[in-house]
Amino acid sequence: MNLQFLLKVAITVVIVVCASLLARRTGWIGALVASLPLTSLLVLVWLYSDTRDPVQVADLAMGIFWFVLGSLPFFVVLALGLRQGWPPVAAFVAAALTGFAGVTLVQWLLVRSTG
Repeated sequence: MNLQFLLKVAITVVIVVCASLLARRTGWIGALVASLPLTSLLVLVWLYSDTRDPVQVADLAMGIFWFVLGSLPFFVVLALGLRQGWPPVAAFVAAALTGFAGVTLVQWLLVRSTG
C-alpha cells in the first residue's frame, strides 16, 4: 500500500469516528457532522487527485446528488419506526429496505431517462 492510500483511509476514518463521538455527546452536532457531504467531498477530491478529470468528477457529483435523494426515505422510516417503539433491529431493517428501494427507483429512473 502506498502512503497516499493510507492517508485517504486515515482521514476518512477520523471523520467517521468524530461524527460518532459527537453524536454520543450532543446529538445535533453529531447529526450535523454526519449530514455534511464530507464523504462525498472526500471521494470527489480523491477521484480528482487520482484522475485530474473534471468531467468524471462532475458526473460523479451528479450521480451522488440523485442517489442521495433516493436514500432520504431511509432516515424517515428509521426515525418513525424507533419513535413508534419498533425493536431497533426491525427499524434498521425496514429503513435499509426503504433506502434500497429508493436508490433502486432512482437508478431505474436514471437508466430509463438516458436510455
